[in-house]
Amino acid sequence: MAAALTAHELIARHRPTLDQALEAIRTRAYWSPHPEHPKAYGENGSLDLAAGKAAFDALLGTRLDLGQPGTDGWVDGEVSPYGIELGVSYPHADLDVLLPAIKAGMRAWRDAGAEARAVVCLEILKRISDRTHEFAHAVMHTSGQAFMMAFQAGGPHAQDRGLEAVAYAYVEQVRTPDTAEWTKPQGKRDPLALTKQFTPVPRGIGLVIGCNTFPTWNGYPGLFASLATGNAVLVKPHPRAVLPLALTVQVAREVLTEAGFDPNLVALAAERPGEGIAKDLATRPEIRIIDYTGSTEFGDWLEANARQAQVYTEKAGVNTVLVESTGDYKGMLSNLAFSLSLYSGQMCTTPQNLLIPREGITTDQGPKSFDEVVADLAKAVDGLLGDDARANALLGAIVNPDVKARLEAAAGLGEVALASREIANPEFPGAVVRTPVIVKLDGSKPDAEAAYMSECFGPVSFAVAVDSSGDALELLRRTIREKGAMTVGAYTTSPEVEDAVREVCLEEAAQLSLNLTGGVYVNQTAAFSDFHGSGGNPAANAALCDGAFVANRFRVVEVRREA
Repeated sequence: MAAALTAHELIARHRPTLDQALEAIRTRAYWSPHPEHPKAYGENGSLDLAAGKAAFDALLGTRLDLGQPGTDGWVDGEVSPYGIELGVSYPHADLDVLLPAIKAGMRAWRDAGAEARAVVCLEILKRISDRTHEFAHAVMHTSGQAFMMAFQAGGPHAQDRGLEAVAYAYVEQVRTPDTAEWTKPQGKRDPLALTKQFTPVPRGIGLVIGCNTFPTWNGYPGLFASLATGNAVLVKPHPRAVLPLALTVQVAREVLTEAGFDPNLVALAAERPGEGIAKDLATRPEIRIIDYTGSTEFGDWLEANARQAQVYTEKAGVNTVLVESTGDYKGMLSNLAFSLSLYSGQMCTTPQNLLIPREGITTDQGPKSFDEVVADLAKAVDGLLGDDARANALLGAIVNPDVKARLEAAAGLGEVALASREIANPEFPGAVVRTPVIVKLDGSKPDAEAAYMSECFGPVSFAVAVDSSGDALELLRRTIREKGAMTVGAYTTSPEVEDAVREVCLEEAAQLSLNLTGGVYVNQTAAFSDFHGSGGNPAANAALCDGAFVANRFRVVEVRREA
């Protein structure tokens, strides 16, 4: 049995990291305690890499017993987008037994206080970080991300987002003092004197509804924000991406036990094929917080129907890049090509619509017509993905048949500027790997509007010809307002156009990236510095992470007595 962890030990171990995280969210400067490179882990990175693969392989075909109450059976069925069956089985829960057990430990967790909860969360993250190589394979074989992306996005970047949520949660809880001595003068009479005590009180059980594409990156903010604010958490993974979150629950339960808390404060709700428990769970009275990443349709349903809960959704939008002019044409094309290709466009931040004046743009290489810009972008994507080994490392695998169907249908929506091609993956012959398609559309035609005003999740981009930069700005505004956007990009050398784009994004609450031509891309955000989503347009009702993301997960209850 593992040795007990005292609050003093955990504070001594993790308070410096918490303090650094607090400083990072204050300054918005670059900081991360989690290395991005595989060789940074352990005494020998290459051995760690092999050990991580071995640990993942050892999970295949096994039963992951979490020791949860109310287990009434076992579920499995995950198949990697790379074509291998995982064969891992997970506990299926009788919710009428599990939910009361989850709630039972909340009093002691509440009474532990904000600092103790924060350092327990940091210990959970530290142990996950120590197993990053193993988690990387779990993310890769449930999401279809290529290994290096799964390692970084599913490992250190996800852990950063979890730590960021803990930091924001701590700040909001300690904003109000634990106690206060209140004295009100009464003139010649004795003053009125009260002692007041203030306690952050959790809402209840938080439900995390996981997504298929980024199970840890999108799951950790809500999980750790709820846990750090005193709530218990029930994790309902996507049926095709259970393993990374099941391992997370396993680690959390181990740490909670060692720290003297009820392990049932974090539990897993895996579902049988076709069971679809999310709606039933989301409307149960015990569920008081919901974190969801996924389709707009179900996100809208949650917001409308889970009335007993505080609901945080990251849904979908139509991300747009306005191309008006550039002082680095080659850099622009290279940056856009990478953005369109990364993880086969299966990111909520990937650009979909490229708005380009039909009369062309000005560049450092002279004027370029609409057709030239689109053709040159197609060449840049082709060049980036021309080597199959490099292409596999960037594209990963298509995560599900729906993405493949959308990709194949897109070619019929307009003139194809870049056709998608199939790429073989020698290591995983069962993987479905496709390069992006770029389709040219006329922004003034109603039949084209039906295409570019709908989200087409996957490696599909539309080069939309517009009459002017003014028309592009109006289309950008309408797209954000009606469909939402997780990201907006713009390329311009005109101060007037730049100001106009900025104003549109400020008014419509969309995160803007201007003139990216180097190694930072519109579809990437950095924890502690960048806000992922804004919560101010239809793509998401919350931002990862800010004060609003954590503050309503608890309320402050006051007890006052005469001094």
